[in-house]
Amino acid sequence: MNSSTSGSQAGERQERVDARQVDRWLAALGLHLLERVERDALTSWDLVLDGRRRMDIRVTLILEPSTGLFLWVHYAPALNDNFRKSYRQFLRWNDELPFVKFCLSPDDERPMLTSELSTESLSEDRLGLALARLVAVCDLLLEESAHWLWLGGRAPAREPSPPRNVAFLDRLAEGVRELAPVASEDRGAQPTEERA
Repeated sequence: MNSSTSGSQAGERQERVDARQVDRWLAALGLHLLERVERDALTSWDLVLDGRRRMDIRVTLILEPSTGLFLWVHYAPALNDNFRKSYRQFLRWNDELPFVKFCLSPDDERPMLTSELSTESLSEDRLGLALARLVAVCDLLLEESAHWLWLGGRAPAREPSPPRNVAFLDRLAEGVRELAPVASEDRGAQPTEERA
């Protein structure tokens, strides 16, 4: 992380973080917005990020200034398999993976990957690290999630290309290193034809 700004960030955290500050942090991280919406005291941002393996990861951020910043990945389409099997998988991942949690959206049972940052700990570095962790988990679990992501469990063919946010991934690679040992373990991937 950028140690030269850590002192100034401590001072910033004493003040309430507002949407303009998050805008500046996203710009400094080199991330481009799809949409930004303000409603009452809430502000939301929609982004599309690429991992090193999984592309087009849609992320929503919502700032509630008195509480914190909520981040979630629209992880997969609504479930149409055996719910108990998916639920057990999410519980296992929640236990294994630090700093993120899986849940289901209440309206359409879409798998969501979430993270939260309290207002007291909110900074550019923490926002960047939280986003990098979400993307790293999407990369890490790509094979195990294929049956949710694509019909038949196979990614559509696409031309190889570097991630759209490669500078962001490179900048925060050291910060997501804790996920690497999990990747090297035998995670017992499920067969890709798991649909019920």
